Amino acid sequence: QALLVESGGGFVQAGGSLRLSCSAHQRIFTFDSMGWYRQAPGEQRELVARITTQVRSNPNPDYGDSVKGRFTVSRNYTKNTIFLEMNSLKPEDTGLYYCNGRRGRLDYWGQGTQITVSA
Repeated sequence: QALLVESGGGFVQAGGSLRLSCSAHQRIFTFDSMGWYRQAPGEQRELVARITTQVRSNPNPDYGDSVKGRFTVSRNYTKNTIFLEMNSLKPEDTGLYYCNGRRGRLDYWGQGTQITVSA
């Protein structure tokens, strides 16, 4: 059983919106933080957004420069899920989006979900 499972990817036109979900099969507070990364063909994997999950009182969200103001990361402890709300999507947002959970030096990854934004 996969630890992290992404859903919500798909095709969208530029300017549109999508919402990704990452369901964890463990309590998300057992991770120091969780986040989203993406990888375009021929490119390195890059940070999209991260959020603290170990400390409920301080989500401390962090975003890649290219998505600031357009994407929002959030968490739900009851559902053990993190979300990525993506607005004003651009063709350059196209890529394979991975959910990440971090515990100390250990990184856990989902299988990825594809997002394709057409011009």
